[in-house]
Amino acid sequence: MSATNATAGSADAASDERLRRWRLVLGGGPEEGTGRPLTGTDAAMDGALAALYGSGDGRERRGGRRSAGLEGSAPSVARWLGDIRTYFPASVVRVMQRDALDRLGLSALLLEPEMLEAVEADVHLVGTLLSLSKAMPETTKETARAVVRKVVEDLEKRLATRTRSTLTGALDRSARISRPRHRDIDWDRTVRANLKNYLPEYGTVVPERLIGYGRAARSVKKDVVLCIDQSGSMAASVVYASVFGAVLASMRSIATRLVVFDTSVVDLTDQLDDPVDVLFGTRLGGGTDINRALAYCQSQITRPADTVVVLISDLYEGGIRDEMLKRVASMKASGVQFVTLLALSDEGAPAYDREHAAALAALGAPAFACTPDLFPEVMAAAIEKRPLPVPADI
Repeated sequence: MSATNATAGSADAASDERLRRWRLVLGGGPEEGTGRPLTGTDAAMDGALAALYGSGDGRERRGGRRSAGLEGSAPSVARWLGDIRTYFPASVVRVMQRDALDRLGLSALLLEPEMLEAVEADVHLVGTLLSLSKAMPETTKETARAVVRKVVEDLEKRLATRTRSTLTGALDRSARISRPRHRDIDWDRTVRANLKNYLPEYGTVVPERLIGYGRAARSVKKDVVLCIDQSGSMAASVVYASVFGAVLASMRSIATRLVVFDTSVVDLTDQLDDPVDVLFGTRLGGGTDINRALAYCQSQITRPADTVVVLISDLYEGGIRDEMLKRVASMKASGVQFVTLLALSDEGAPAYDREHAAALAALGAPAFACTPDLFPEVMAAAIEKRPLPVPADI
């Protein structure tokens, strides 16, 4: 084959690949204009996409969008779920599942065991299951719990070790002593405390006063109260907060309390040994009364100087706004470290009440969204009573 023919063949192959990709994107039908037929795996992928995003075959449109072809039955949806897991990576599968729930109203089908067994489990699916838990038939509940447990165990594996090590270090540093052993000396603070003793002729600082870490003993050093908004928009945050609550509860030096609220308040502290029980004890989708929830949390505080309260909420308050702010100010004045998280998830910037967030910031309690990976650092800073690592883009 000549070089010219080889180049032409390569160009034709590239052009054919572009047409193939455009055909998959456009979805076929007389209006798409590529004229490129699909066969084999491509045809199967196209069918799975068409079932969700519209087949382009002239079927009736609903709400301005092409109708999809999952037919609203559990067997066809289960087959579709199997197809997308075959043809797409897990990250894409999770996006398609969420789109199927949102676009096609398939939440009710998650009440059927065969549907749950076929689905790719993630935090968003857990949130959907929790919102449906009260309507679940008994035949589905055990399958749902198994799905939730798998996600929770995966999250614990990812988050627990780093959380424990970060907070153990923070607890050690929060118990500073003035006569430390050599291995416990905090050299950075010791040097800064003794700068007045600098000897220029020797180029050194004489450490007259040593500052060190006290090792956290087995007794409780800090009290942590997680106060979680369980309105429907906070589903992912509820999942992550429940996992972190279980991790914190496993640490002997931290006494952890977990409180969830909508317009009522429920203390789930006695279920913290199993975050799955915590999650099924929530009731996603209600209203919001932050003031009532904080009133309960405040009533449980016995050692304010050693207490960290973490409010996880989008701050859309349905209760008494001024009373809520007064309560936060009162807790801070008593020595409580108060942290406000607008979200605890990987979902990016949430919708939130900006007026309330600004009011809390004015009280010295900045409100910001927090990823699960940043949460241990936020808690460590609160325990050590140092500035929180607030993201720069809030």
